[in-house]
Amino acid sequence: MNTLQKGFTLIELMIVIAILGILMAIAIPAYQDYTIRAKVSECVNNLAPLKTGVSEYVLSNGTFPSAIASFGTAGSTPNCQAAAWTSPNLTIVSSVTGAASVTMQLAAATTPQGVTWTCTVSAGVAKYAPSSCR
Repeated sequence: MNTLQKGFTLIELMIVIAILGILMAIAIPAYQDYTIRAKVSECVNNLAPLKTGVSEYVLSNGTFPSAIASFGTAGSTPNCQAAAWTSPNLTIVSSVTGAASVTMQLAAATTPQGVTWTCTVSAGVAKYAPSSCR
């Protein structure tokens, strides 16, 4: 008499559940870090109009402006506080829930080709900053 086994044994099911638990223990924190980084990156992307305005001003006048109000706004959003200008630096602070706020400075420097922007993290957890700022 041959009896056919139908289904999985309890041990096989427990092994599968253990493997899934290990994978989820690794994947969930990595995904949370990824979503926080995406929200913090929004702050740097919001500075694009200001960066363009400042760059055009420098190319036209040869000096950095004293104020940036005439170049547009990078106002506050749910994830970012309003940008601040201290010549020649744009400073933006993220206000992402679940992470320490990350303060990023975009420093402008004049080159023969125009204005280059360098992003650095001046406060907060660097792993949450966009890759261009780390």
